[in-house]
Amino acid sequence: MASHSDTLVVFFGATAGANGGKLGSDEREIILLVWQIVDLHEKKVGKLHRCLVKPDSLELTEQGKEETGLSLEELVSAEPLDKALQQFHQSVSSEVKCLGRSSYTLCVDSPLIIRQALHPEASKKNLVLPECFFTFVDLRKEFHKCCPSAGSVQKLTPASMLESAGLPAVSEQLMGVREVRSMVQLILCILDEPYDHEFSCVETVKYKFDSGTCCKTEPVDSETVIRARGLPWQSSDQDIARFFKGLNIAKGGVALCLNAQGRRNGEALVRFVDAEHRDLALERHKHHMGSRYIEVYKATGEEFLKIAGGTSNEVTQFLSKENQVIIRMRGLPFTATPQEVLTFLGPESPVTDGTEGLLFVKYPDGRPTGDAFVLFSCEEYALNALKKHKQILGKRYIELFRSTAAEVQQVLNRYMSTPLISTLPPSPIMPVPVLTTPPFLPAASSTRDCVRLRGLPYAAGIEDILEFMGEHTVDIKPHGVHMVLNQQGRPSGDAFIQMKSPDKAFMVSQKCHKKTMKDRYVEVFQCSTEEMSIVLMGGTLNRSGLSPPPCKLPCLSPPAAYTAFPTLPAGLSEVALYQPPLLAAPRPPQSAAHSAALAYYPPQPHLYMNMNYTAYYPSPPVSPSTVGYFAAPPGAVAAAVAAQSHPAAASPVLPQPGALVRMQGLPYNTGVKDILSFFQGYQYAPDEYSGVVQMSEQARSLIQPKEWLCL
Repeated sequence: MASHSDTLVVFFGATAGANGGKLGSDEREIILLVWQIVDLHEKKVGKLHRCLVKPDSLELTEQGKEETGLSLEELVSAEPLDKALQQFHQSVSSEVKCLGRSSYTLCVDSPLIIRQALHPEASKKNLVLPECFFTFVDLRKEFHKCCPSAGSVQKLTPASMLESAGLPAVSEQLMGVREVRSMVQLILCILDEPYDHEFSCVETVKYKFDSGTCCKTEPVDSETVIRARGLPWQSSDQDIARFFKGLNIAKGGVALCLNAQGRRNGEALVRFVDAEHRDLALERHKHHMGSRYIEVYKATGEEFLKIAGGTSNEVTQFLSKENQVIIRMRGLPFTATPQEVLTFLGPESPVTDGTEGLLFVKYPDGRPTGDAFVLFSCEEYALNALKKHKQILGKRYIELFRSTAAEVQQVLNRYMSTPLISTLPPSPIMPVPVLTTPPFLPAASSTRDCVRLRGLPYAAGIEDILEFMGEHTVDIKPHGVHMVLNQQGRPSGDAFIQMKSPDKAFMVSQKCHKKTMKDRYVEVFQCSTEEMSIVLMGGTLNRSGLSPPPCKLPCLSPPAAYTAFPTLPAGLSEVALYQPPLLAAPRPPQSAAHSAALAYYPPQPHLYMNMNYTAYYPSPPVSPSTVGYFAAPPGAVAAAVAAQSHPAAASPVLPQPGALVRMQGLPYNTGVKDILSFFQGYQYAPDEYSGVVQMSEQARSLIQPKEWLCL
């Protein structure tokens, strides 16, 4: 018998769209419920019930009309889902009581009606399902135990099981009634000899998602992991679990992904209890969370452990308190103490165990990062804390977000792996002859062989652009994709692409204009290399025409200032040139004794680059991933370069040292003009406005979150 009941309720449902093996895959609402009771002891059958359900959106697909035989006129007069479920619960409870039984278990022909249709729809409509819908038996699996030769469980249907058991097919025409009577006939068959079957394999649906930690050494089956994309940035692990309602997620199996700046990027890795639940999750590809559709793809166990796995004992101890709500605080003053944080949160949002419920994130050398995680014992306290979002602590406003155990691990892993002496990513090693033309900015030309993409999603990357361009990707020049950032170093929604010819650029602008990328249509315009170069330098290109870069600051030179690197003199090895990159700007001439600590610049017109405007991403076949500077060669070698390039010059060409001032705690929207105004009254050479180097968000994530000023 069933492990905890002596009555089965044979249950069937249909939706307004796809049914059968694709039930629930199109998010259509339930429009039909059919059920019948079977007494396992007396082997008696109760009355068959057929109930129509009125959907919120009164529409039926052609497939739904054909399979169910229902019309909109019949559904208009039906009860909504909550009333239909209430009617089901009252009818079954009354009938079971009349039979003298105390409990019952649902029996279905596949888990789809429970896991993929009923629970997701109830979750979207905020309905509380009766407890009976959290346990059920799958007749296919029970029948397979009796008749293993009938075929694989996934391919079994009520009709095929009747045929395997040698029973006559049910002649009923009405959908639902036919399936329920077939299942009842099968149940009575396997209860009798020679099978004498006992229903013991009861499946469950989890009531809620259990948060927890994951160790990097823990084995994770790749057949249980998916990647969800397109999530709202404020989504929590509970929101993601709600999206997958009906499927069982492993404990701590939701890991929100962070970008290079430590912010959520709209992706998450989700680990399910087994491969069957993972496969059902893949059927929810492009289902909706609110107004956004979510993409669902396969992922690997290694990817999950990379995000969610951790080895920190401090994190393990912090997260050992289960059923706690986690809030992330960002932007804390570096001098903030635990008591100041508790005072900031206030008595209306008490932290679990006081200071023990606070976890400050630090660099390996103990310096604070400005991040902290806080534990609250209930949702009410967490909501009170979230009301403090962007309130002031000290002289800084504090951001508060819902967080997860996986995010705690990920943030700690990120900061603890940060090197104490930070460097930018190494510049790509290329043969010296290639450097005769800079790979990251083309020569200005009036030839209209470029296209401008406007209105890109801010999360769009190089792969998205290549997919967007489709067959035209083959016509892109090497190193020809340029992503434009705004003055805060964030994506601006614009990109420039160099094509192999004006005809190719014209064709792309005609074929791809207003084509959709991630729910946004993208405008595609043909333009020239000159227009592209000026925009990449900080100018604007709009309907009013072309505006040059801000000329009040000498650090932004016209595109003509981008000249070729000099040819290396004999005796200068490539190893001497390719040193780790440094963040530096051109400075006045200096002696060779200080040259090893500065960046190498050729004795040509000054090469200036404002890093806030443009980021360069790989494009076919390869391109630098960031704007880097080549470190200076040793003093003697640098002098040899200078002597060959300017043999008549008496003074060295490498810059002289100035005073290096580190500015810490600048507002994120600070510009070069603001910094120069701050130092008004101090002496610095007029040519050295370019000494102000503001680092983009990407660079800031790789080194310390500070900005540098060279005077």
